[in-house]
Order: sequence, then structure tokens, then C-alpha cells
Amino acid sequence: MPTKPLSTLEAQVGTSHRTVKGFEIEAGKVAEFARAITDPNPVFFDAQTARDRGHDRIPAPLTFTRVGTFPRYAVEDERGFDLGFRPEHVIHGEQSYEYDRPVYVGDVLEGTTTLTDCYQREGGRGGTMTFAVFETTYTDQDGDRVLTERTTSIETTGAIDGDGPSTDRQPPARMMEPRPIRPRQTVPAERIDPDTALAVGDTGPTIVVEDLHRQDFVRYAGASGDFNPIHYDEPYATAAGNERVFGQGMFTAGVASRVLTDWFGIDRIASFSVRFRSRVFPGDTIVGTGEVVNIGSNRTDVTVELEATADGKTLLTGTATVITE
Repeated sequence: MPTKPLSTLEAQVGTSHRTVKGFEIEAGKVAEFARAITDPNPVFFDAQTARDRGHDRIPAPLTFTRVGTFPRYAVEDERGFDLGFRPEHVIHGEQSYEYDRPVYVGDVLEGTTTLTDCYQREGGRGGTMTFAVFETTYTDQDGDRVLTERTTSIETTGAIDGDGPSTDRQPPARMMEPRPIRPRQTVPAERIDPDTALAVGDTGPTIVVEDLHRQDFVRYAGASGDFNPIHYDEPYATAAGNERVFGQGMFTAGVASRVLTDWFGIDRIASFSVRFRSRVFPGDTIVGTGEVVNIGSNRTDVTVELEATADGKTLLTGTATVITE
């Protein structure tokens, strides 16, 4: 349970804070973030490739605004709201984006966050669960809106089990020892031909990231600013009731976003949302897939359902809206 009563949290609903200021989109940081989500797509690294694909500048990956939480850009910690959540028992429930346009190298963003809802539910695995829903609007250097981001954070009464061995078991020895990071050999899929008609049931590229290790989570922490030690500090993670460290939900979301950007290109994505189902652990292999489930009457609005799995368990499910013209 939070250290503050629910009535105190509810009193903050509707309050807004300027939470991100002077968020400079730098080419080096875009490349670092793309590597952290295992994405080799050259559009995020090479200006000529970006121009060839219709961009005047290098775009950033779909989930890049996670970087705005770095102290360099963040005006206030915890989005400016004192909710009394204990970080070791906070999980990420859902994340969604609505894009007015891609984020580009050279942009300077500011973000304003509103607490839009706060409530409690009883959860079978997490005890009493307290939900906080945040909405952050990002504007550029001209004051124009670039995207809106919505985040659901959940504070539980303890670690949620059920995503692997029980906490009284030690992970295999090979998972306790650091291993060198091997170069990723994945190759981005070709974008679809915009003139090719899509049909319900069409599937996109399959993204596979094999044999994860702790360094992947540390690399994502360094790129994104998500330094919760539960993702890389074994004693901290086990003291909080987890069997071992586990990956950031937004790391998995970044991997899943590759299905969309490899399939359609980043400029065609109007919205992207995910719901986190379970955790990813060292040694797991992530598989990301997507399928067209609806096509609008004008044949330009396409709905895609996404899924990321690891060794038979669903890590997240998601939905995206794609504008094909």
C-alpha cells in the first residue's frame, strides 16, 4: 500500500505539472536508445537513409520519450506528484501514445503531465493494487503538439509472483554470472510497399531477440533513464520478493515497437499502446509479432494487434493504428 491514503491521492487528480523541459533530441542519444531496444534499423542512425524514406531529419523510435525522465530534462521527480508509491513494489501496467508526428533529431521538447485518475482494486497476485494514470503532452520548440503519452503505474502490496520460479528457488547458476554481450545479428525487415493493399489477417515481420542477459537491462537503463535497481541489482530485487532481476516493461515495449517501424515506417504510426502481462528474465528470448485485425472504410486506417512472448508466456499485448496513405 502507498504511504499516503487514497483520499490524498484522489485529491491530486486533475492536477498538472510541467515535468519535462529542454528535452533536446540528439542524434547520439537516438542511436543509443535504438541499440538499447535491439533495433538496427538504419533510419535511426543514418541521415541519408532517413532522407531516402521521406524524412528531413533522423526520427526517434516510437518509445523514445522515456528518455525525458533523465534529471537533465525532468523538472520534478515522479512527474511532480507525491503519491507515496514504494518503487520496489511499483509495476508498469499500461503505456500508450498518440502521435501528431514523429520526434526528430533537433527537436526540443517540453512535457506537461496531468494525473488523470487514481483508484484501488483487489488483485489476486498483487494484493490491494493502487493505480495512477498519467497523461503527458509533449510540445516542440514552436509550441506545437508532437505526441501525447499515457502511463498507468500500479503499486502493489508486494512482489507479484507467477512469472517464473517461486521466490524460494535460486535461478540457475548461469543466470547469476555476467556474460559478455554478443553483437545482435538481427536485420530490419523491409517496409511494406504503400501501394500494396493490406487485408485482415496479414502479418508483419517477426522480431526475435534471443537469450537476454542482465546487460540488456542495464543498457536500456542507461539509454532510457529507468534506473530502478530492481532490474539489475540482484540483492535489491530478491529483498523486494522477486526471484531475480527482470527487464523493464518499456524495454519489451521497445522491442515490440520494432514490428511496427520495420513493417510500416515510423511516420505512418498514429497510435501505439501496450498492456504488460508478465515479466521478462535473463535467459528468455523475446518474440514480437503483429497482425492486421481491421481496415477502415476509407482503406487508409489500419488496426494492428501486437504481441510479445517469451518462451510460451505473453509479455505484453498491444494495439496500433496505422495510416497507410
